[in-house]
Amino acid sequence: MAGSSHLTVDEPATQLGRNLTYGLLDNIGRAIVTGRFENQVFPTEAELAKQHGVSRSVTREAVKMLTAKGLLSARPRQGTTVQPTSSWNLFDTDVLRWMLERRLSLDLLRQFNELRVAVEPEAAALAARVAGEDDITRIDDGLRRMQAAERGLDDPLEADIAFHVAVLRASKNPFYIQLRDVVGTALRTSIRFTNRIKGRTADVAEHAKVRDAIASRDASAARVAMRTIIGDVLVLVEDRLPSIDRAAEPPRTA
Repeated sequence: MAGSSHLTVDEPATQLGRNLTYGLLDNIGRAIVTGRFENQVFPTEAELAKQHGVSRSVTREAVKMLTAKGLLSARPRQGTTVQPTSSWNLFDTDVLRWMLERRLSLDLLRQFNELRVAVEPEAAALAARVAGEDDITRIDDGLRRMQAAERGLDDPLEADIAFHVAVLRASKNPFYIQLRDVVGTALRTSIRFTNRIKGRTADVAEHAKVRDAIASRDASAARVAMRTIIGDVLVLVEDRLPSIDRAAEPPRTA
């Protein structure tokens, strides 16, 4: 099938890959989030099916999934309409990924890191009280990966994510742990942005302070150390807010 990144009905079908339903979901979801339907009527299921060369059942399932994510609303005699951002499930990892893949929004990065600073320091403090040996080992593994990344032996982005997710898991709080996919997804953009501005990878020494505080069962020190890491990110973002063009291209992987 021919490729196209736009979803107007008269354009050729899009290459969706093996999983047709998820491929269509991903294509339409990204188009909604990037605002391609702001000034046009959302296509019918029949139009989408014809455009993408898929069955009505595949289209119907993709639309149903997007409705569950809060991006669409389907009502009898009113058709399917795009919902405002306030209706989107921002904790859905697909929605968050689409939002972070669109043109750079420093406001979004700031808001995400405001969430991080409310969650991760408390998760670190809790981990200092309840983490088991396996949890400490996972945190150590993340830190070692970050150290290896400094020598060019690991991916700095994935290593940083592994560390932060290990801390969330070490809290043993199911609500914090449920945020691991959200944190992992959003960190991919946040870390790329902050590392690009700083001209270096994340500060391993600051992350080591979090690890040491958790291992020594010092909840207060763990909280402060994690807050310092995220506070540094917030300062970087807020310092750039007045000067960066909101239409700047998104940060790219090196």
